[in-house]
Amino acid sequence: MIESDHHSPLLEERKAKEAARDEEEEEEEEEEDEFKGDMSRQYRNPQAAAHYGVLANDHEEEGRERSATRQAIQRMRSTSPGSMAKMGNARWIYAGIALLLSLVSFVVQTENAAYVQKELGWVKPYMMLYMTHGSWFMLFPLQFALLRLRKRHIATSTLFRAHINSIKATARTVAIQNGSTNTFTYFLRTMALIVASLTVAGSTWYIAIDMTTPSDLTAIYNSNAFFAYAFSVPLLGERPRRGKILSVLIAVVGVVIIAYGDSRGKELEDVNAASRFWGNVIIGVGSVMYGLYEVIYKKLACPSDEIGPGRSVVFANTMGACIGASTVLVMWFPIPILHVTGLETFVWPTGEVGRMMWISVISNMTFSGSFLVLIALTSPVLSSVAALLTIFLVALVDWFWTGVPLSPSAIVGGILIMAAFGMLSFATWKEATEVKDDMSIYSDD
Repeated sequence: MIESDHHSPLLEERKAKEAARDEEEEEEEEEEDEFKGDMSRQYRNPQAAAHYGVLANDHEEEGRERSATRQAIQRMRSTSPGSMAKMGNARWIYAGIALLLSLVSFVVQTENAAYVQKELGWVKPYMMLYMTHGSWFMLFPLQFALLRLRKRHIATSTLFRAHINSIKATARTVAIQNGSTNTFTYFLRTMALIVASLTVAGSTWYIAIDMTTPSDLTAIYNSNAFFAYAFSVPLLGERPRRGKILSVLIAVVGVVIIAYGDSRGKELEDVNAASRFWGNVIIGVGSVMYGLYEVIYKKLACPSDEIGPGRSVVFANTMGACIGASTVLVMWFPIPILHVTGLETFVWPTGEVGRMMWISVISNMTFSGSFLVLIALTSPVLSSVAALLTIFLVALVDWFWTGVPLSPSAIVGGILIMAAFGMLSFATWKEATEVKDDMSIYSDD
């Protein structure tokens, strides 16, 4: 369904409009039939449209679904090619803001994590993973706090109910477009799959960091952009395009040049061959899992592009908060096991370590929230290649921080990554423009 990204009307006005529509009982059957056809065209998924039709016809148990159906039809009727264009422009503006936030916050997180482990000696990889990923649950209250500042003229309780109802409506749309009629069960399964893949992907980094070389670690893990594209073809129906494939390959080559361009000999002297092999296998699994995580999130937890970018941003942050809450509630159990076995003794961060960990938590939460928004508004492939820009940005920050100039390999690799991101951005924008033009034929204007 399509909804404008402008400010929503007051709740009282909504209730009045809903009441007026409820009185038009004679038009209900016609509207529901029309909505089925619209859903079939919009999502290219007749099964999902049929599912929604079954729900809408259940007068005793699904009265609220009928109301949502009528509201959706009204929004779809009122959407013109002009508003579609505005929605597309807003989508790219929001994506640009999310990109900047993700780049800055990732650099802060990386530099801070290195300081905590190397300078302060607090090497607790799983605890760091648990604290940073668990912090995502704060995205929901922070998001509502910002909404509260923007909508001061609406009572808090009224605003909160409207906010929750909007999220529920988007969640219902996501479930329907994936052929599910039970929103709660659908997202319970989806959340379990996303959290599992993300935790495995994140854990492999910390496991392999002491088994292989930093160069191998960087190059292999950041090849997840390639796997994101590979998974996008069968799971998202992404058409293989030469321009996109070339962009991803150039980006991966840039990472390899940065990773292997310099102190290769010294690294190999410090790493056992067998340990390096298994470390590379582990981090390879992590790279595959991270690419899969991005694609699964896009397919199963993101609304279609016809949903307004504002609602997509809200829902992405809500999903991030759910991932964080799931991490806090479920992924705590390895902590006592690691402590008892001596693999990682539990020590709560205090003093300067505690202060630095707060910075890590905040920066990781900011990065993750904006990265999920970037995936929701664009694609996993573009988001993955955009994340590779952080490698070059971290090198630049190290240059200004330590005074050590960039190596030739860092410069060449950085240029290749930036060129690849520019190529991929243009290809994605061109593809989105084509889709927007195709969708305009479903408008009444």
